[in-house]
Amino acid sequence: MAVSRAPRRKMYKTMQGRMVDIEKLRGANEQVQAVGNMRVNARGDMLGQGGTILKPKETVMKEYYETPKGRAQDTPRVKVPPQPQPKVVETKKITPKVTQPKVTNKPKSKPKSGIDAALDGIE
Repeated sequence: MAVSRAPRRKMYKTMQGRMVDIEKLRGANEQVQAVGNMRVNARGDMLGQGGTILKPKETVMKEYYETPKGRAQDTPRVKVPPQPQPKVVETKKITPKVTQPKVTNKPKSKPKSGIDAALDGIE
């Protein structure tokens, strides 16, 4: 009769040559809060203030798999755009305003003298 052995744990060798049992390391740090902003421990339990467990991992996983995702509906809903309300526009009678032409007072130009007068006729 063959004697069954316990399953061997996988040992990993580090770069420095040390042997590490990852499963034992995970088990030892199961209750330590994970790094990040999800507020969970290394096991996956939801944590509250002070590290107290709000929801165990089993409850979280059960809720996740019970919620339907991506299921097609038999009768799709058709979105109907809302009907715009007619706008009431008030009409006012506009009377044109009579404007007088603007008179601009241009400063009188001085008679040219010197080199400006000499270069005036040359192109």
